[in-house]
Amino acid sequence: MAIRIQLDRLLHARRMSLAELADRVGVTEANLTILKTGGARAVRFSTLDALCRELDCQPGDLVVWEPGPLTFSDEI
Repeated sequence: MAIRIQLDRLLHARRMSLAELADRVGVTEANLTILKTGGARAVRFSTLDALCRELDCQPGDLVVWEPGPLTFSDEI
């Protein structure tokens, strides 16, 4: 599964740091880093809602699907 989180792109476009976003959303910077680097296995809707609110975006701006092979980290 090639689900990608476009957090870096959105942060850059909004000239916002990861630390600032973490503070605004109420999530640790470490957890946002895990999400940003593709290591997250799940995202709560409340977290997605807060990210979209603070980044002024739609979920589809943040989470995208790209065709590609299934990787080991994607397997259950």
